[in-house]
Amino acid sequence: MPACGQPAQPSLATWQHGCVTAATHSTLFPQVPDSADAVLEGLDPEQREVATALHGPVCVLAGAGTGKTRAITHRIAYGVRAGILHPSSVLAVTFTNRAAGEMRGRLRQLGASGVQARTFHSAALRQLQYFWPKAIGGSLPRLVDRKIQLVADAAAACRIRLDRGELRDVTAEIEWSKVTQTVPSDYAPAAVKAGREAPRDPAEIAQLYAAYEDVKRERSVIDFEDVLLLTVAVLQDRQDIAEQVRAQYQHFVVDEYQDVSPLQQRLLELWLGERDSLCVVGDASQTIYSFTGATPDHLLDFRTRHPGATVVKLVRDYRSTPQVVHLANGLLAQARGRAADHRLELVSQRAPGPEPLYTEYTDEPAEAEGAARRIRELIDSGVPAAEIAILFRTNAQSETYEQALADAGVPYQLRGAERFFDRPEVRKAGVALRGAARFGGNDSLLDDVVDLPSQVRAVLSGEGWTPQPPAGSGAVRERWESLAALVNLAQDFAAAKPGATLADLVAELDERAGAQHAPTVQGVTLASLHSAKGLEWDVVFLVGVAEGMMPITYAKTDEQIEEERRLLYVGVTRAREHLHLSWALSRSPGGRANRRPSRFLDGLRPGSTATTGRTSAGGAGGIERGIPGTRGSAPRRVQRTPARCRVCGRTLTDAGEMKLMRCDDCPSDMNEGLYEQLRDWRADQARRSGQPAFCVFTDRTLMAIAETAPDDEHELARIPGVGMRKLTRYGADVLAICAGQYTGGDTDQD
Repeated sequence: MPACGQPAQPSLATWQHGCVTAATHSTLFPQVPDSADAVLEGLDPEQREVATALHGPVCVLAGAGTGKTRAITHRIAYGVRAGILHPSSVLAVTFTNRAAGEMRGRLRQLGASGVQARTFHSAALRQLQYFWPKAIGGSLPRLVDRKIQLVADAAAACRIRLDRGELRDVTAEIEWSKVTQTVPSDYAPAAVKAGREAPRDPAEIAQLYAAYEDVKRERSVIDFEDVLLLTVAVLQDRQDIAEQVRAQYQHFVVDEYQDVSPLQQRLLELWLGERDSLCVVGDASQTIYSFTGATPDHLLDFRTRHPGATVVKLVRDYRSTPQVVHLANGLLAQARGRAADHRLELVSQRAPGPEPLYTEYTDEPAEAEGAARRIRELIDSGVPAAEIAILFRTNAQSETYEQALADAGVPYQLRGAERFFDRPEVRKAGVALRGAARFGGNDSLLDDVVDLPSQVRAVLSGEGWTPQPPAGSGAVRERWESLAALVNLAQDFAAAKPGATLADLVAELDERAGAQHAPTVQGVTLASLHSAKGLEWDVVFLVGVAEGMMPITYAKTDEQIEEERRLLYVGVTRAREHLHLSWALSRSPGGRANRRPSRFLDGLRPGSTATTGRTSAGGAGGIERGIPGTRGSAPRRVQRTPARCRVCGRTLTDAGEMKLMRCDDCPSDMNEGLYEQLRDWRADQARRSGQPAFCVFTDRTLMAIAETAPDDEHELARIPGVGMRKLTRYGADVLAICAGQYTGGDTDQD
């Protein structure tokens, strides 16, 4: 039995042999853990450290596919189930409604209902609506969904003509100004300092920005950024309201912390007050939204602001194969800048898979047709369409691939389109299912059906669902796909909960709608790299990976180029197993073949050479604990990074395997002749010292030396089993043998 208040420790087999999986591989309807300790089952050591570090500031540096959402949701659930955290006192914030909904769904599955999981804007809006009458008086001004029309009206008032593209660009500049807390009069110098390329004269943009604010005031409306700005203003000006908010929320978790803007960071500081009950999670290598004001500096400076913080690095990648991870690590190995200095080197925990494929096409239509043809073959071989994605740099690239997939008879869905539960056909289906649940006894459609899936199919047949999909693509096919997703969900729900009724399913749909936890739609996903963040598929096609598109033409500065590299890294790490990268030599058939593959692939794709390089950054996994009550002290490492096989990347636990730095069943590249020379030398040393041969070096250590053939003392010292004493005593001989220069001289005795 564990000591009181201490979680039970899992066996190594629990997390090393497949029980820890990527979040999306969890079952649809898992059983709620029966205790707080059960919440921790299946977590690896670093994830477990996150889950049990419930006091003081905690910073989780989590690489792609390492189970960060799993770690922080289990952290909250463990705290709640153990009675350490009260559900209503926890506020978990992230950046998208989808991510917040997923977090709420997972917490519900872990038995931690009642925890607030929201976006920054959603949490701030609730507080603003509640406190506005007390702080300002009257009703909160109306929130506008889109600014474009207001910006157009501001331009008209200033007698400045803007085309559609300029309207969009000026709107983006206004949004950036507000999240960086830049007022109109300061826009020009702030834009220069930030290295932004203004779409028009900075003085004009400042004028438009000021006019836009005037238009809003005249119409008594606020925009998305105002929600944060006004909440910050209220909390700064009204200490009584700030204290009321802090009394409600005492524990904060922030996901995707590399994406916080200065304005969001200020709001977080006001929520916290003088407390430090904060857990942040992020990865500087996935910073891809700096154009919106996001900066990884708050993540990278966390230890400076909180010297006593616990820092946990998650590097075990449960999503992607070693081949995909190798490419991802290779991309970052060539990176520069501050984020690159803090990169995490991922270690795949999956079995080996196929190598990434690189394909060159003559033109973009040929590239799209090639991708569609391969996807058709994959689907015909049994790969679900929903497990395939085509990712591109800009939304404008989508149309070519939509047409190619339609021509190949492949269903698809556009990422970033209308949310599933907001679709008209889904809303109508929900009404029909709710009605059938209430009055099903009087519905002739349900007379001859008894089980839940049959009932759902019968009801949705009246809404347009048919056993076979309609031919072709377009709106009709998209509506059918939505209804088919509900049918599939009903089948999974009935299998997980035998005896469930139609009313139970309706309740499940209501909960999923509230959490935006959509069922899977059976179609290939088309998405931009930005909108693919946080998602994953078995098969990923990265298309248009050519100079001018990746990096994009307008990326000029070193910082912009590096963000483009990180964007490609995000795309690569969306793939679990199959990864296809392609580019076209020209835009259209017959055009000049003047394009070349992206510079980011130099040295990584077959036949290319690296143009840049860097030494390995300190990206190992592990845990660093701050010293409570200290200021500015250096971190103290208390746990070494796990040993990993240098062939397949699997985590090693067997002492013998750790000495070899590879699995027993992985191929050996040992120099047999060198091994025999080392054995002869060891026998001679053992005879001279009068001790057993294994006291000089064990067989495993000799094998590791023969496989590595170290060139210097530094390389020799890194081999397990070669300590400082043996390095001093035998190092010169061993290195001479490896170099073929050993003459059999005497070794000094001590």
